[in-house]
Amino acid sequence: MRGSDERQAILFSYRSIEDRIPTDHPLRALRRLVDPLLVALSPRFQALYAASGRPSIPPEQLLRALLLQVLYTIRSERQLMEQLDYNLLYRWFVGLTPDDAVWVPTVFTKNRDRLLGGDIAEAFFQQVRALADQQQLLSPDHFTVDGTLLEAWASHKSFRPIADPTPPPSDDDPSNPSINFRGEKRSNATHRSVTDPDARLVRKTHHGAAFLGYQASVLTENRHGLIVQTDVRAPGYHAERDAALAMLTRLPPRRRRRTLGADKGYDTPAFIAGVRALGCTPHVSPNRHRYRRRSTVDGRTTRHPGYAVSQRKRKLVEEGFGWQKCVGLLRKLHHRGREKVAWVFAFTSAAYNLVRLRTLLAAAPP
Repeated sequence: MRGSDERQAILFSYRSIEDRIPTDHPLRALRRLVDPLLVALSPRFQALYAASGRPSIPPEQLLRALLLQVLYTIRSERQLMEQLDYNLLYRWFVGLTPDDAVWVPTVFTKNRDRLLGGDIAEAFFQQVRALADQQQLLSPDHFTVDGTLLEAWASHKSFRPIADPTPPPSDDDPSNPSINFRGEKRSNATHRSVTDPDARLVRKTHHGAAFLGYQASVLTENRHGLIVQTDVRAPGYHAERDAALAMLTRLPPRRRRRTLGADKGYDTPAFIAGVRALGCTPHVSPNRHRYRRRSTVDGRTTRHPGYAVSQRKRKLVEEGFGWQKCVGLLRKLHHRGREKVAWVFAFTSAAYNLVRLRTLLAAAPP
């Protein structure tokens, strides 16, 4: 018998939102991991808010909503609020009932910026790392370092001389003028972006196109490729190697000698000496360029079988960068300022670790 296509408004629903979420949905396992971490962060949340006044968005719900934005590649907070309005799965994960009102996007953004002042992203990242360490999923001795460039939320038109940042005259469109940069010498020493002054002009290859961006680096452990340290700074000739040494310095002290895998871009005498001074063995890929006959990494390091293992494991770091850029909205940044970009990068790294932890814990024997 053919069913009738009549539409009638239903005033009441007798199924709870908990019953509508499948028992094997990936977000269920993820929420079981996230909720204890947010409970542990409650003292830090309490320090950010006044004892009296109007209640704000609960920081626990705020962080769960930001996790949804990263996990489901929701490109803006306005679209996130739209999804929360009608998506029962998102409401369940955040902690909203079907009748709760959704927040105004600008109010949500201002409450998110409050967490920036408390460095909540780094604290959340540390809690995720502690959870992985508690589950014995981290390698304490073998690490890999690498960096990538993040395209800033600023255009070439905002890159203007420091001495005279006023825009050049244009008669076609005042809001989006047509500017010809041909023949003009522009560099980070003489120009700054008026949109994002912390961004710098950079390019990935010698012959590639230049863009405004940031240098983002991670330190991963070699057992499962989980991120254990992050760093964001202005790009430069030594920025990637300086970031690697800074992240190594932040590791807890250990008597046993560590190893650090890296690609050939890190094969410089100053970096190798800095790694050895920090008690690590540099398992760096040799940079045998045609103009450079000898590498800083010699046979005393490459002859050991652990060196080959580090070279094979160091490719795991690219999986994190790929996830962050394809899924985690970092292919082009949506935030301005080094401090805010570092906050977003640390939070996205924590989300990547949570996704990996969910898979690793599900595959672990009971």
